[in-house]
Amino acid sequence: MRLHGVINASPDSLADFSVTTTVESAVARACELLDGGCAGIDLGGAGSTQFAARVDIEIEWARLDGKVQALAGLCRDRGAALSVDSWQPEIMRRALECGATMINAADGLQNPAMVRLAVEQDVPVVVPFVWGTDPKASRHVTGDPVETICAWFRRSLPRLEGTGIERHRLILDPGTGFGPPDWEWADRYRYQKRVYEDLDALRAFGLPIYLPLPWKETDQHDELLEICIRSGFDYGRCHRPDRVLAAMRRAGVVAES
Repeated sequence: MRLHGVINASPDSLADFSVTTTVESAVARACELLDGGCAGIDLGGAGSTQFAARVDIEIEWARLDGKVQALAGLCRDRGAALSVDSWQPEIMRRALECGATMINAADGLQNPAMVRLAVEQDVPVVVPFVWGTDPKASRHVTGDPVETICAWFRRSLPRLEGTGIERHRLILDPGTGFGPPDWEWADRYRYQKRVYEDLDALRAFGLPIYLPLPWKETDQHDELLEICIRSGFDYGRCHRPDRVLAAMRRAGVVAES
């Protein structure tokens, strides 16, 4: 299990402690995350929650420009991965040109331009389940979430392989970090618990699993985190590596560096 620490360049992130507005603060947080046990960094410039404004490409890039370059150098020196989380192909293209080493395709590789970029770049690609055109347009899943997610990947993976993306570069994310704006927590909790308890269904595709790990400090979020660790994952996107590592130690699991 590898942890990838979250740095948000979007000011409206719910995890305000992860927000960095300057290059210096981004580097400082990255050092804290890497020193705290993370094997990679995930940087984002546009929030996906109902509280985040939908911004145009130039605003998103203005938040990332400078930070990507600095973090790319730091991660290269530390032997760590750097992904950029965006559903905008142009943002991803610029980030890769500036040294990002991993695509976190928040559109679920549904945009043909993002697919073309993934074909051209020989880097790992995180493919999240997105029940909509992008996270801000997420719809409610009305049936069993595990069946819906697996059916979505059964359709998506052959399509992506048919474009020329090598299967071994794909990393599957059940998309539990996304959701429609009017989703009550009780329903979201049940949904996430159902997905996390049956990760074997996703593992049947034979590809690495990337999980957005719960970060809030409540009993239910702690329970979900424990289920994630017990079920197992290859990559964990985390805001608080100290809490995740403590939970892993309690479960007798060792994180990979």
